[in-house]
Amino acid sequence: MDVLIIEDEKIAAEKLERLLLEVDPTIKVRAKIESIKKSVNWLMKNQADLIFLDIQLSDGISFSIFDQIQIINTPIIFTTAYDQYAIKAFELNSIAYLLKPIRINDLEASLRKYKTLKTSFTIDFDHLLKQIEGKEAEYKKRFIIQIGERLSKVDIENVAYFYIFEKSVYLKLFKGNSYPVDFSLDKLEEMVNPNEFFRINRKYLVNMRSITKMTTLSRSRVKLELIPQPEDNSDTIVSIERASNFWRWLDR
Repeated sequence: MDVLIIEDEKIAAEKLERLLLEVDPTIKVRAKIESIKKSVNWLMKNQADLIFLDIQLSDGISFSIFDQIQIINTPIIFTTAYDQYAIKAFELNSIAYLLKPIRINDLEASLRKYKTLKTSFTIDFDHLLKQIEGKEAEYKKRFIIQIGERLSKVDIENVAYFYIFEKSVYLKLFKGNSYPVDFSLDKLEEMVNPNEFFRINRKYLVNMRSITKMTTLSRSRVKLELIPQPEDNSDTIVSIERASNFWRWLDR
């Protein structure tokens, strides 16, 4: 089976490929593509038996791929970080989906559904797009984290901040625990409620409730003290280019 993965998160795409090969070693991932433009270019020249498609790509809603190129009889399994409005739209149209972070049992079930329904897959992208664009923005309410062999649910209100450490992204709970997440800070910034979280610099995305003290520095910068206290407080400075938006965010 030839598979195409359209996913703008490199870590998520690599994880999906690894899980696919674990489920079925005969699967061949033809390409991993991160944008609408590159997807259209690839699909104009190539074909796949099955497409795994992230609904929200870095350059827009992925459904617009199919406004530019016609894909005939190619089943699609959607991958999404959003667990409410998008999934409801998929269910109405009998489309398989995987909720991130993808678990191997869910992947196996989706592949079984694909094999059963691949000859009768039809997708009404106009209807799907209307379903999504007609809804108010909804944001990530929880994350699934892995602790050894165990999976656990973390509600977004318990997250104090997200941060980068040694090229990996972690969430920090108010009670002090840290756990790795499968998303970049850029992606997380889109997923969480902007009224509650703000990207202060390239390393930190903070919950307003985690800020305990603010100190003005030179060149309009702001030094934050957070709870729980990060290991390196020197990283919690609002960058110059984000300072004006930071003050507007606080004053909402």
